Amino acid sequence: MNALAATNRNFRYAARILGLDSKLERSLLIPFREIKVECSIPKDDGSLATFVDPDEVNALAQLMTWKTAVAAIPYGGAKGGIGCNPRELSMSELERLTRVFTQKIHDLIGIHRDVPAPDMGTNSQTMAWILDEYSKFHGHSPAVVTGKPIDLGGSLGREAATGLGVFFATEALLAEHGKSISNMKFAIQGFGNVGSWAAKFFHEHGGKVVAVSDITGAIKNPNGIDIPALLKYKKAIKA
Repeated sequence: MNALAATNRNFRYAARILGLDSKLERSLLIPFREIKVECSIPKDDGSLATFVDPDEVNALAQLMTWKTAVAAIPYGGAKGGIGCNPRELSMSELERLTRVFTQKIHDLIGIHRDVPAPDMGTNSQTMAWILDEYSKFHGHSPAVVTGKPIDLGGSLGREAATGLGVFFATEALLAEHGKSISNMKFAIQGFGNVGSWAAKFFHEHGGKVVAVSDITGAIKNPNGIDIPALLKYKKAIKA
């Protein structure tokens, strides 16, 4: 089952529990607008590569719509992505791809329309490229993206924000059951920007991270993983 089918199945199950009208249920499952772009770039070896926006972003857009509505946050529901493996592309190829993608969607994003944010496979450099390319068409507009470098108007603490949110949510959930982070054991799936920061905060507040996994594999230690050492190792192998 792909991501969109799974999301629709879960929503229909929730709709039955909530007793939603069938017309409302259907309207919430149909995208208001879908934009699909094809991005072709020359690779470093001279060959031409083509990347297409994947269908699974429909599922992510649905989830964004519902979660902002449930939390009463005045945002709509939009997601975007490029079907590629960033690990297989050089820095120059990633830049070319990001800039071409921005050229295709620049008239559909903006400070009062849709503000892209970083997600899996992207970072502050990616957002800086989007900002720079967008500004070629619309003038300098630092507010068009979030997650950009501090020097370009980014927010302090943005890099740690999502992982910190995981920490706060976990802390609140445990508190409801009379427990705390201290001395609890945690297994973390994903050790990218979100998981690594969450692990750091759990460790610093007395939690014991006993397992960590990412796209490359997994490690475990029932006595607790040395998170600072793991973070140092991860940084070293990326250098």
